[in-house]
Amino acid sequence: MENKSFTATIEVAKSAKEVFEGICKVNEWWGHIEGKTEKLNDVFRYLPNDTWVNFKITECNDNKIVWHVTDCFLHWQNNKTEWTNTDVIFEIVETGNSTQINFTHIGLVPEVECYENCSKGWTHYIKISLQQFLTTGKGQLTK
Repeated sequence: MENKSFTATIEVAKSAKEVFEGICKVNEWWGHIEGKTEKLNDVFRYLPNDTWVNFKITECNDNKIVWHVTDCFLHWQNNKTEWTNTDVIFEIVETGNSTQINFTHIGLVPEVECYENCSKGWTHYIKISLQQFLTTGKGQLTK
């Protein structure tokens, strides 16, 4: 079966180490975060408006970061816990003078209610905000 989970890819003229460190500064490119976002087993909460999402970092090495959603409340959805038990994955691939980030939200598939809005959100935060943060030091936290 083909993987239909949401994906986005960007490339920046930075080292893999710089990219890894930048991804871990979640509050600089995504939004308000409570908790730690840098090491294996760190837990954090994303808090935009009336929504919240709890994450645990289940893999964290030089070339891959995985955030597991342990619980959530997506206030605008009928299924307010739709992200629970999904995984957000950042694969980091150094390619000469630049580094590619392959982003996947496993479980965010076209069949789920959140897909249209959430894929637009991730597209903004990965392809615009994270890209800008990694290249200029300033992310674009709001659309």
